[in-house]
Amino acid sequence: MSLIPATILTGFLGSGKTTLLKRVLSEAHGQKIAVVENEFGEENIDNEILIADTQENIIQMSNGCICCTIRDDLRATLADLAQKKRKGELDFERVVIETTGLADPGPVAQTFFMDDEVAEQYLLDSILTLVDAKHAAQQLNDRQEARRQVGFADQLFISKTDLVGQDEVDALIHRLKHMNPRAPVRPVHFGEVPIKDVFDLRGFNLNAKLDIDPDFLKTDDDHDHGHDHGHDHHDHDHEHGEHCNHPSHRHGHEHGHHHHHDDDVKSFVYRATRPFNPAKLEDFLGAVVQVYGPRMLRYKGVLDMLGTERKVIFQGVHQLMGSDLGPPWKDGEVRESKMVFIGIDLPKDILTQGLDQSLA
Repeated sequence: MSLIPATILTGFLGSGKTTLLKRVLSEAHGQKIAVVENEFGEENIDNEILIADTQENIIQMSNGCICCTIRDDLRATLADLAQKKRKGELDFERVVIETTGLADPGPVAQTFFMDDEVAEQYLLDSILTLVDAKHAAQQLNDRQEARRQVGFADQLFISKTDLVGQDEVDALIHRLKHMNPRAPVRPVHFGEVPIKDVFDLRGFNLNAKLDIDPDFLKTDDDHDHGHDHGHDHHDHDHEHGEHCNHPSHRHGHEHGHHHHHDDDVKSFVYRATRPFNPAKLEDFLGAVVQVYGPRMLRYKGVLDMLGTERKVIFQGVHQLMGSDLGPPWKDGEVRESKMVFIGIDLPKDILTQGLDQSLA
């Protein structure tokens, strides 16, 4: 039986998750979706689109979708749904898991890799994070959970952009891209997102595409100094040292772009044109996730490894890391390893130095 794709929907309180879910559940898109709610909040799904409240925690929707609450834990709920699908008691093609407004999506994502029973039946497609344009700046400043949700995302949707000025939206997008250059950012109205932008994004597939916002890869010289926030992505010729992490920033980058916050969730890109020594790299990355795993939100790389003619793709969430052989390097293609790390105050200098030392 083919795997059931799963999407994790996360976002701050009031960002429009429920609106997006209602739309997904009530739109006649011909897909049968099971929605797993972490809890029914105040704004629960309207009764008119529910058929009947049974003894079960699973409710059929009038359009064939299913809604269910997590009764004990996510693992058990997913196993229960898959079992009912196998027996023909429930018919659905995919699952959407809505986490509570302040949840950390990390453990939810890890369930799909750590638990054999879940991993054999489900495929984690992507993590979507909804950001409320009106309250984002405040929430990102005040709550680390909100910043973590941004760091985890494969796709960021900004809602309520009509309530703020374009400058604020631009500043927010700029800020989000520094926290997570992997995830495309798009403004949405009232949770109205075309279904194709929500499903089958393959954010967790080990594919050879490493999507990094292209602006992010430019060096400081390529655009006005106000932009790059002192992250120089040109083969790390950044003056290393912890001073980069302090809010005062001491970089003279305080140009009108609301950079007075220096978020603890940030990202950096590592690039190298020499191949990696596989044993050294494995030892180093293994040691890094042991120490910094809880602070490492998402990381991914497409690597040139000594001894293989194929690209090696690796990615991870917290302490869980996986790798796979990708397509062969083409003739004449520049063999450049690229990695992006997104985390909470990750020691860029230690990582850079260790990666440099793992090169062949």
